[in-house]
Amino acid sequence: MLTDKYCKIFREDLAAWFDRECRNLPWRETGDPYNIWISEIMLQQTQVSKVIPYYTRFITAFPDIKTLAEVDLDRVLKVWEGLGYYARARNIHKTAGIILHEFQSVYPEEYAQIASLPGIGPYTAAAIASIAFNQQYAVVDGNVRRVLCRILRFIDDPDTSQGKMKLQDFADTLLDKAHPGNYNQALMELGALVCTPKNPRCEDCPLSVYCLARAAGEQQVFPMHKPVKKRPHYNIAAGLICNGEKLLIARRPEKGMLGGLWEFPGGKQEPGESLDNTVVREVREELDVQVQVEKPVTTINHQYTHFTITLHIYICTFIGGEPKPLGCTDWRWVSVPELKDYAFPRANVKIIEKLLAGDIQLLSNTKLRI
Repeated sequence: MLTDKYCKIFREDLAAWFDRECRNLPWRETGDPYNIWISEIMLQQTQVSKVIPYYTRFITAFPDIKTLAEVDLDRVLKVWEGLGYYARARNIHKTAGIILHEFQSVYPEEYAQIASLPGIGPYTAAAIASIAFNQQYAVVDGNVRRVLCRILRFIDDPDTSQGKMKLQDFADTLLDKAHPGNYNQALMELGALVCTPKNPRCEDCPLSVYCLARAAGEQQVFPMHKPVKKRPHYNIAAGLICNGEKLLIARRPEKGMLGGLWEFPGGKQEPGESLDNTVVREVREELDVQVQVEKPVTTINHQYTHFTITLHIYICTFIGGEPKPLGCTDWRWVSVPELKDYAFPRANVKIIEKLLAGDIQLLSNTKLRI
């Protein structure tokens, strides 16, 4: 199937389509590897339409590696706030420091060096090496995988090691070695715009003549995956702990989910435990302080990649104790307007928006105990 003639025509048809249909995206306006790196990290598991404003904001705030490396992580997380997958932001900041000190602020060109940087796997390294440095590495992201699985009528599970290896071999063979960056972007673009997960626009596809799944009328069957397990759901209870005009917030450990972000203290409800008791227990375990739960004020439903939560928010009165970072790395007493200066997870941001809008009223008769 993959003769030299086949591959040549395949590449030409794809390139012609990309010349006509490619989107005008801000990171395509520069060949700077710094910008390309930032865009590729942001685009992991995130749609282009959502990334564009965050990319623009990030590049405006941190226009080069040196600026990014020398700023505090809290500032990076605040600019990143709302984009999700916060480990990416932490790794970007860490990588900037490595490039500043070990590569004199010059982004490394060698694939092995790129792949060794925090948060960069084979796909991202291939994308940066090919797009920024025109090196011959084929990208297989989610969009490309879908295109290839349909073209091949790929009956293996593409999530297995064997499936990934077969698809990578196929991608390597098809790669336009003269223009690897444009070729990779074209195939990713095709998956994003035409060969979509649902209702692919086969009539507009420049590669439809090559597609074995379409020939069999089975486009929707591929890629073939194992059945998706139902995501677990958790109840989380957290407190708006009032002390005069101040609220208590805590900073999550940098390692782990939502690392380095600030939050209203609380945690997961245990079996047989009431939600108000969850707040009291979690605050004690996290900060070694005592609170009295006054009343529930709102609930927020939120989805993460592997689970969902219902966040139950309670107004609490601070009773006593000197806060200690037992289950967190730091803590602060802050006013409601000051909450905007800290980076919070999206579920907490929804609470802050309600506070700023006056939709949640705090206790007005608490005495300052700081």
